[in-house]
Amino acid sequence: MISFDNTEIAFQSKSDKDLKRAYWLFRIIGSPKVVSFGKWATNLALKLHLPIRRPVKATIFKQFCGGESIEDCKTAIDQLGKFHVGTILDYSVEGKTSDDDFDRTVEVIIQTILRAKNDPQIPFAVFKVTGIGRFDTIELAASGKQLNEKEKQDVAIIHSRIDRIAKAAFDNKVPLFIDAEETWIQDAIDTWCWEMMLRYNRERAIVYNTLQMYRHDRLEFLQKMLTQSKEAGVFYGIKLVRGAYMEKERERAAQKGYPSPIQPDKAATDRDYDAALEVITKNNDVFALCAGTHNELSSEKLTLLLAENQIEKEDERFYFAQLLGMSDHISYNLSYAGYRVAKYVPFGPVREVMPYLLRRADENTSVAGQTGRELSLIQKELKRRAGK
Repeated sequence: MISFDNTEIAFQSKSDKDLKRAYWLFRIIGSPKVVSFGKWATNLALKLHLPIRRPVKATIFKQFCGGESIEDCKTAIDQLGKFHVGTILDYSVEGKTSDDDFDRTVEVIIQTILRAKNDPQIPFAVFKVTGIGRFDTIELAASGKQLNEKEKQDVAIIHSRIDRIAKAAFDNKVPLFIDAEETWIQDAIDTWCWEMMLRYNRERAIVYNTLQMYRHDRLEFLQKMLTQSKEAGVFYGIKLVRGAYMEKERERAAQKGYPSPIQPDKAATDRDYDAALEVITKNNDVFALCAGTHNELSSEKLTLLLAENQIEKEDERFYFAQLLGMSDHISYNLSYAGYRVAKYVPFGPVREVMPYLLRRADENTSVAGQTGRELSLIQKELKRRAGK
């Protein structure tokens, strides 16, 4: 039975200075009022072009990001690799709207694929469709409406960018995650993922779709994809997460008067997440999985399901993943026990990654118990080291 309580293993890569910095950061993130003020102050500083790069880079950026460029991430890649934890390079620049920016982002994503080629320390690449195309165009593609010629052309450009990235992943044998996004654009993303799988997942899972289990319809979707994949003779890659847009989803459903797509409570999300793990491991002839979770019980459940379905710990079709700077007690204890584990390592220019970092601070504040758990484990390890 896996244990996540060993803080010596959990923080083996961290110096006392690293731990103390993380402790104070999580103390700050744990206060909704401080986070709210911090977001306001940071956004104001960005608008006024105040010199905030240095303090941000030394604190929240250092905790949650690998660097400003792929080259900058080498230290993080090597440090994680020492402890058999992989790196998923995540170009976390958000909010762009021009075609030039989107094309530049495509090039950076392809560079992450080339960096991952033949490097066992970088098992996956990843991107968000809204990082390479306008939100409103993706929304149109998902709407089912009759599009005019200009709209069709705009959608086709996004589709071609996705195919360029997926083909690069296929040619270089690097599995590729396509992130999930808001429900009202996700149908288009699901469709594009499936098209890429039909093209590139004939021999193994190269393209992975992301399922957010805080949606009450995703278990049914999973079963549907199982049937479709068997009929089509393709492998279906899945990154399984709980989800990241809950408040926004509920607010929009209330405003527009449609039923909320979100589970009624966290227990229902947890139940469906674990049920999905069962479906995926049982049908491991079709599915490949990266379980993106900071939940100890789900992580433990997956270890038991792997054993139950006679799937080796080293099987490259089954990974655990957490975010850099969080849940090291899960990542490092799993890795120490011989499981395949990777960390999401966001990167990009400090100023341009700020929207991602502010969202991360928000999510930490809203997840009950997450920050408290991080703090208690850091305190436990600092105390253990002091008592040596």
